[in-house]
Amino acid sequence: MTKVVRSPAAWQRLRASALRGKSVGFVPTMGALHAGHLSLLRRSKRENGVTVASIFVNPTQFNDKKDLEKYPRPLAQDLALLNSAGADYLFLPDFRAMYPDGYRYKVTENDLSRALCGAHRPGHFDGVLTVVMKLLNIIGADRAYFGEKDYQQYLLVKGMAEAFFLRAKIIPCPTVREKSGLALSSRNALLPPKLKPLAPELRRALVESSSARAAAKTLARKGFKVDYVEDRLGRRFAAAYLGTVRLIDNVKI
Repeated sequence: MTKVVRSPAAWQRLRASALRGKSVGFVPTMGALHAGHLSLLRRSKRENGVTVASIFVNPTQFNDKKDLEKYPRPLAQDLALLNSAGADYLFLPDFRAMYPDGYRYKVTENDLSRALCGAHRPGHFDGVLTVVMKLLNIIGADRAYFGEKDYQQYLLVKGMAEAFFLRAKIIPCPTVREKSGLALSSRNALLPPKLKPLAPELRRALVESSSARAAAKTLARKGFKVDYVEDRLGRRFAAAYLGTVRLIDNVKI
């Protein structure tokens, strides 16, 4: 049965007493869990003595308040999934617990965070890096697991952990996809039924196009509103809207 801990102080007391000497694997999430999250939890279970997940819909990484308001929050369903996956603990803080300073202090990266999603979502990665820094410090994880669907995020978190000599090793895990090829994402639940069949075209365009520019043209022709398609770091990255839902993906090239 997954045990719920709501405050940083309560978790740190537990970490220093009952969990002392045990390796801790950590899966940070914003909830609305799916098979991708569960794959991270299963890997953590294999590699650590204790596995803890967090659910915190972090407002500082949303540059659009409407996007924050409509973000899915099926907590009862998430708890059932955590139980089924064998997560030992859920860290479930509120905003006051995570931001006692009111977000006066933040972590900023001045290179990769300004490209790709960072160029189109001002302040997004400041919010991501700040909350992940807080969570890693609170949990005291030995390993933390991040999906490669958000590859830019993974690289930034890994770089931050190394730059600040954090305890946790940042572990990348392969993107989990539907049979159609669509990368699993909590945002997929917001896709209107009539648009969902079109969503797999995002990955198909990245894989089959001869260049990033050609992929962007293909997506636009199929009805996507393209934020960007770019080739970097041996991968092809993309973000595009279907209706009001922003989808991201990346593939090796």
